[in-house]
Amino acid sequence: MNRKYSKRSLQEAGQGYFFMSPTIFVLLIFILGPIFYAIFLSFNNVRLLGETSFDFVGLANYERVFDDRRAGIALWNTFKYVIIVVPCQTILAIVLAATLNAGMKGEKFFRIIYFLPTLTSSAVLTLIFMWMYNREGLVNFGLEKIGLPTYDFIGDPNVALTAIMIMNIWATAPFFMVIYLAALQDIPDSLYEAAELDGAGPIRKFWSITVPHLKPITSFVVIMSVIGTFQLFDQSYIFSGGSGGPDNSTLTVVLLIYQYAFKSMDTMGYAAAIAFVLAIVILVSTLIQRKLSKEENLY
Repeated sequence: MNRKYSKRSLQEAGQGYFFMSPTIFVLLIFILGPIFYAIFLSFNNVRLLGETSFDFVGLANYERVFDDRRAGIALWNTFKYVIIVVPCQTILAIVLAATLNAGMKGEKFFRIIYFLPTLTSSAVLTLIFMWMYNREGLVNFGLEKIGLPTYDFIGDPNVALTAIMIMNIWATAPFFMVIYLAALQDIPDSLYEAAELDGAGPIRKFWSITVPHLKPITSFVVIMSVIGTFQLFDQSYIFSGGSGGPDNSTLTVVLLIYQYAFKSMDTMGYAAAIAFVLAIVILVSTLIQRKLSKEENLY
């Protein structure tokens, strides 16, 4: 049949879409639907509890974002968190993977030990660290024993966010360590052997062979880290009891969205606007990172 779409091709396409329909339905209901609904809410003053009402306000919610002092604080805290945590956990993940790939004794045992923080629930991990960060906790006990000053990690606004950073670097780096470890085992041993014949030492081999071969993986790790760190919520919520304190020092963008959406029931539209702005920030950050990376092919 010379027609552009034959009866048989249309039947095959129909069968394909029929088998895809459960997935398409899930995407529409649970992903695309909420996204478009959130965009709709961001242009309205919304009350969802009691008597539901929608009052179209145009771009007023987005203009309010730039005038909101707490939104600026939350964005700055989140930005500081991203630029410190992402490099630190990436470097730590590479170091841990390199040590495990070096053929050390008890390698399997250390793999399990290193990976345990990733298996721990985020809420449980935060509660454990809050106990350790207590004024009479394990961290201050250790600092006092070695003659260093102690800190109020939970109540001091100057160190509260740093305490969360340390906790998340320790908990997240092992996950990326496994990815790096898999990539390291794909690098041919012949490259290292040839480098040794040329007189290269361990450091030179690491920078000249290991790091270049890990560029695609590093690009992937950084992108995933940026997306994850911008969405910091649960640790900050538990650490501060949902307030973002002390003195807004642990207030993040996602925590601020939660406060406006579910604590102030008449600012759901404004919360949706902040969420959409955050999505744009994450998208732009990811695109910039991909642009700066010369190698975008991932394993």
